Amino acid sequence: MKILALIPAYNEAAHIADVVTGVRAHLPALVVDDGSTDDTAARAEGAGATVLRQVSNQGKGVALRAGFRWALDEGVEAVLTLDADGQHDPAEIPKFLRAYAARQADLIVGARDFGQMPLVRRLSNTVGRWAFSWALGQSVRDNQSGYRLVGRRLMEAVLVSGEAGFEFEVEMIVTCVRRGFTLDWVPIRTIYAGERSHIHPWHHTVNFFRVVWQTRRRRG
Repeated sequence: MKILALIPAYNEAAHIADVVTGVRAHLPALVVDDGSTDDTAARAEGAGATVLRQVSNQGKGVALRAGFRWALDEGVEAVLTLDADGQHDPAEIPKFLRAYAARQADLIVGARDFGQMPLVRRLSNTVGRWAFSWALGQSVRDNQSGYRLVGRRLMEAVLVSGEAGFEFEVEMIVTCVRRGFTLDWVPIRTIYAGERSHIHPWHHTVNFFRVVWQTRRRRG
């Protein structure tokens, strides 16, 4: 199986080398530098990653689709996406690989234990999960997790998305379910170490519930 780790990164010079090093113990690494103004790209390359550079910051969704296109052109069967800030433990990559080898799911999402989150994030993630599950018409264990394995046909299906930000990952689950593709889950650690989030809370909340409402309307 030809599988690649895809890491979207924006101003993560402090963490990216460690993440890439951990990833490369299991998979080759592709970093999409989303217009960073620090030396994220140089440190990623120094740690052994292939790097795609976006000239300006365009959002996580755009960065992921750029990585998908590159992977598809290279004949990759699936990509494993994880964040560049150290919130995802590369040591858990074998969980995804074992699950994929066993079931060949189109999308395998790393489900976090919400009880291990700081209170504010626990509440926002829980409410978001309830709302999204209602809109989709089936239980979703974790719609916000960026630690996931994405198969080739789902990568191809989401290239037409217009979502630029974090909402792209929510839409990816919708596309998977609506296409009748296979959705699976693996449990992952919940890691928070005071890292700076690139999410703008109000903007993200508005766009998340826009996607939720669109999902519910299309289902209806």
